Amino acid sequence: MEKEGGFINRPALLDGTNYDYWKSRMSAHLKSIDSKTWKAVLKGREHPIVLDKDRHKTEVLKPEEELSTLEDGQALANSRALNAIFDGVDKNMFRMIKQCNVAKDGWETVKFLMEERSR
Repeated sequence: MEKEGGFINRPALLDGTNYDYWKSRMSAHLKSIDSKTWKAVLKGREHPIVLDKDRHKTEVLKPEEELSTLEDGQALANSRALNAIFDGVDKNMFRMIKQCNVAKDGWETVKFLMEERSR
């Protein structure tokens, strides 16, 4: 892959020295997927919760097979955004964000790490 041009269907690669370039290209890439994908980065996502099966106040994660159409769409947008972010970082940065399940968390972690590196 050419470092300067990149591919239309693949985001720019963050190598630790090109954060401003990467951030602009990645945000454009995420927006090009669809508006819900970009909103997943901006707003984040909390997995829906339900009361436990005995109707106690204990909250549990709603099973994925029971997600509504809207919730399923939000989960898909989050997955698309997180996948693009994972694809857009080198192996070292990936190790730092691989535990993220929410695209906004991955995005914010990359931002924090790059700001710390530049100090």
